[in-house]
Amino acid sequence: MRKVRWAAAAAGAVLLIAGCGSKGDSAQEHGGDAPSASGAAPAKAGSGSSLDVEAVRKEIEAAATAAGFTARQPADNVPPGLKSCTVRWHADGAKAADSRKSYDTTVAALVNGGWKEGGRSDDRQSVTQTLDKSGWRLIVWHRPQGRADGTDEDSFIAVDTGPSCEKPFQEDLANKTTNKK
Repeated sequence: MRKVRWAAAAAGAVLLIAGCGSKGDSAQEHGGDAPSASGAAPAKAGSGSSLDVEAVRKEIEAAATAAGFTARQPADNVPPGLKSCTVRWHADGAKAADSRKSYDTTVAALVNGGWKEGGRSDDRQSVTQTLDKSGWRLIVWHRPQGRADGTDEDSFIAVDTGPSCEKPFQEDLANKTTNKK
């Protein structure tokens, strides 16, 4: 039961970090904590798996770029305390010829690479899916015209669900909840 609550808290933290529902994606909208991707040092995953942050980032980027996506900058604005537990990768929807097709191709490539499909929600407004691999949960979504500039939003957010990442996620969630009051 505790693992279920922890996974739910991690998913909530991911949505807060991702700015779910916002039209923009600036550092200001994420509490000002938007370090560059180059600031992240490779760290071992907290789940004890063979995947670390950089391996997950590379898998996502390889699948997405092979499908026709390019990264939107800044690609990674994860709070410093979560850098070893979280990967954010956002596609530049303006540069994809057909972002929905690229999204579907990216998900298929990740599944072929060993990510296990979880829940999926597909409606007229968006597609959201979860994938799991070696203690990591990847939440991927496609929203037509989801950005403030009218381009499609395609995002890939991965979190390490291992025990060493439980405390940093809970602390970040508490900070974000306290700061909203």
